[in-house]
Amino acid sequence: MSNQTVQTVSTSNDKYKIILAVIAAVAGVVAFYVLAGQAKYVRLGALFGGLALALVLVFISETGRELVSFAKESIREAKKVVWPTRKEAGQMTAVVFGFVLIMSIFLFTTDKVLEYLIMNVILGLK
Repeated sequence: MSNQTVQTVSTSNDKYKIILAVIAAVAGVVAFYVLAGQAKYVRLGALFGGLALALVLVFISETGRELVSFAKESIREAKKVVWPTRKEAGQMTAVVFGFVLIMSIFLFTTDKVLEYLIMNVILGLK
């Protein structure tokens, strides 16, 4: 990943864009329910119109551009990952299951031994 500095202060215009985006998204959802008597396409148009306007406002802000840049860098880094083959994945899964089985037997045995020692030997209950 690139070594970009993190800035926590944004311009007031960006803050207004984000606030307007939230308002547009809420307005789209509210319009969907207010227009309950209208045709389904009118209601969906109002909903998707509000959400689309919200996305446009977010992506033209500095925060939105940084988000897009981060997403692109994440995808580029994910492409660099060397994924295991099907055989390797199966082997790793078998090792994990084997370890879990051994640990469960160990913990069960430990629990029963301690139960026997406490209940029968120390407390004398049968």
